[in-house]
Amino acid sequence: MQKGTTFASFGTLTLKKILVIDDEEWLREMMQLALRQRGFEVIEAANGTDGIEKARKELPDLILCDINMGNVDGYLTLSALRVEAPTAAIPFILMTGLADSASMRHGMELGADDYLPKPFTTEALYAAVDARLKKSQTVRDEAERKLAHLRDNISLMLPHELRTPLNGILSNAELLAHSSATLKPEEIAEIGLEIHKSSERLERLVENFLICAQLELIAADPKNVSALRIGKTEQPAQLVKKNVLSQAMQAERVSDLILDVADIPVPMSEGYFSKVVNELVHNALKFSEAGSPVRVKLAEIFNGVALVVSDKGRGFSPDQIARIGAYIQFERKKQEQQGLGLGLTIAKRLMELHGGTLSIESEKGEGATVTAKFPKIREN
Repeated sequence: MQKGTTFASFGTLTLKKILVIDDEEWLREMMQLALRQRGFEVIEAANGTDGIEKARKELPDLILCDINMGNVDGYLTLSALRVEAPTAAIPFILMTGLADSASMRHGMELGADDYLPKPFTTEALYAAVDARLKKSQTVRDEAERKLAHLRDNISLMLPHELRTPLNGILSNAELLAHSSATLKPEEIAEIGLEIHKSSERLERLVENFLICAQLELIAADPKNVSALRIGKTEQPAQLVKKNVLSQAMQAERVSDLILDVADIPVPMSEGYFSKVVNELVHNALKFSEAGSPVRVKLAEIFNGVALVVSDKGRGFSPDQIARIGAYIQFERKKQEQQGLGLGLTIAKRLMELHGGTLSIESEKGEGATVTAKFPKIREN
């Protein structure tokens, strides 16, 4: 590394932890000196094997790694860290004296964030570190903005939405407590059923609220997003059938189902995949009339897997589709809707976090087709 200029302050980027992996001791020492004078905590590793272990243990904010090192070179080091959830999203800069287009392309394909050609000046080192950390900070700032918006929406909408099913529970429970002696057995059974239905609505509301908040917290940290994408559902066919049948039984519409489900692995954990299936099918059953068909299809497509749920219900207008988001409910005055309207939002957010998409095709009064497209499962 060539000697460079004076040391300027990084401001809000100080006190970050940087891991330097290089088999040349003199270069590690010079980089450590330069970076520490800029307010960074510096960890050193003399080879790829040691670097991998220290990255796992220390979880640095940034890794600077040489390519040409013994048995475990920079490419192998990068590959090892990119497949593990805790280290998958750590910004990674490769250092090399052979910064040709082929090696750069190979590094980027493995997940490198940047290249730092050797020999480099202190200015070049600072510029590379500054750029990577500023980008990470921008991502965090945007996540904080979204979380603040989410908190605002929750504070406005949640009290009212919780009160709706809770009122049903309280009023019916009060009726039982004060009038049970005069009620007939069938009336008591009916009141108990209403309490049960209201309790289920409240449970679904709380569950969706918690999941929505959880997903936004995951989205705020790239490391958590990488960990999320490791999940897989190897045999989804039975899981889809089980969840769809459960939803249809609750709606008393089993005969309306039309299933066409292939057993193709899906790059999403079984829990989250079940949530996507349940929300899409629940929505289709809720907004279509009994006796009309609800089709559920899981099939392989050119670049992944598609889950398609269609109904012949009241559908969405283009404006409603564009406004799908947390805590939005459509035409509430015309039709009571429990649960904050989070179902489609949660499904859409899950698809986005897993690298997929969710799209809706619909016309008012003609039903809707919701398509969740999953990417191909990556081979390790």
